[in-house]
Amino acid sequence: MINIDLNNLNTLEKEIYNTLTQKVLSIPNIKIIQAAEFCGCSISKISKVVKKLGFKNYKQFMNFLYGETISVAFTSNELNRIKQFIDDFDSKVVDDFIQLINQHERIILFGYGPSYIVAQYFEYKLHTITNKYSIAMQDSLSVKNMTNNKTLLVVFTATGAFKSFEDIYLTAKEKDCTVAVVSEEYNPSLVNTCDNLFWLSKYNQPSELKPHEKSRTIFFIFIEEVIHKLMENQ
Repeated sequence: MINIDLNNLNTLEKEIYNTLTQKVLSIPNIKIIQAAEFCGCSISKISKVVKKLGFKNYKQFMNFLYGETISVAFTSNELNRIKQFIDDFDSKVVDDFIQLINQHERIILFGYGPSYIVAQYFEYKLHTITNKYSIAMQDSLSVKNMTNNKTLLVVFTATGAFKSFEDIYLTAKEKDCTVAVVSEEYNPSLVNTCDNLFWLSKYNQPSELKPHEKSRTIFFIFIEEVIHKLMENQ
């Protein structure tokens, strides 16, 4: 994105801008050294004006003045996807998730890779508003040893395709532990690895991305809604 703001320039900087806009009409391929000479200033001053105008660098600025195509870095559809998710957000999912939390004394938050970071974040937020025992983990063996009939095990996964949670689920059920999976993308196989499946979004990320390459933005939005509702309920 580029935001060209001429009002952000002072009098001297506007003179530099006006001088260069005139020079490009008759002189091709003006180098930054020439630009500084034409304007009677330093090269660093030219660079400062360019950045202040909103351009990434001098080359991009000159492409603009010469009416040439400005190169734009590749961008994903992530912002559009997040907007769709927000527009389609169902607060009932938040209410159902909170109800499940309130039914248990202990909360174990589990995830592999980036999803573990999501679990850690949720752990931190829970500690700020509740005295309920909660801990984030990424080691399946430790999870198996800590579960009991008063525990809610919450598994975060973007796709459910990186690694199966079936073994964790079966072990947890032996101890009468409730298991909930919070997944961004719908994966039918996850139904067999939990008691409650919270499917957050019907807008998938690009299929060419590997599970660890996919963003966790939607998880954080969901967590913030959960935390906000928990605070309201208090």
